[in-house]
Amino acid sequence: MASRPESSLPPELYYDDKEAKKYTQNSRIIQIQSEMSERAIELLSLPEDPTIRSSLLVLDVGCGSGISGAALTEAGLNWFGVDISSSMLEIALENEVEGGLARCDIGHGLPFRAGCFDAVVSVSALQWLAYSDRSTANPIRRQRAFFTSLYACMSVGARAVLQFYPADELQLQLLLNSAMSCGFTGGLVTDYPESAKARKHFLVLDTAGTRPMPAAQDEAGGRHSTKQQQPMRKGSKAWIMRKKEQYRRKNPDSKALPSDSKYTGRKRKPRF
Repeated sequence: MASRPESSLPPELYYDDKEAKKYTQNSRIIQIQSEMSERAIELLSLPEDPTIRSSLLVLDVGCGSGISGAALTEAGLNWFGVDISSSMLEIALENEVEGGLARCDIGHGLPFRAGCFDAVVSVSALQWLAYSDRSTANPIRRQRAFFTSLYACMSVGARAVLQFYPADELQLQLLLNSAMSCGFTGGLVTDYPESAKARKHFLVLDTAGTRPMPAAQDEAGGRHSTKQQQPMRKGSKAWIMRKKEQYRRKNPDSKALPSDSKYTGRKRKPRF
């Protein structure tokens, strides 16, 4: 398996001048990022009326060099992007993108006033919040800081669509749990779920009420319904596995926990 960039260096170091330039000149990356940006915009379910769209302001989280911003502009939307990589933002400025830009570590929270964004998109950024590059950076705390501030800066009834690449099911559930614990409704939309290569995960989050979840795409080009995915139930096997994994990450040399087995989380029958 190819190494994941987020497990090697923090994003502001990984995307230096060399890597940022290579990233934004790779035609395949541009195509993939553009397609995922267009899909994220589709999942926002915004009005098609150009007059209404031109009055909306969309936040682009992890905007990079402006590939996703170009898709937002093409869709007739105004946008403001944040990214932690100065090198990526410099390329965006050189490309004269039509949105506003700011450097921001989303793990510290978003620095915007309440209710100022009508929608949010993010492409390939969220997974960076699942890693810490120093002992003082707790992934759970960083996720909560991001989702809490994201919820606050979105208008009532706004939707966020956040595409990401989870390393495993545990990481996916941690991000989903963090979002739901901060007040969001919604869940996960997974396109091409049967394909390991083409599979794409989107967190679709609403700030108010319970809207129907968008349909996911499948290999045949069709759509199928998506159920809202709820956070792990306390005491369930998934919850126990998550807690054990968190403990092992903090205490790598400890042997206090029993090994995982098919009996993990299994309820015992009462003794009489």
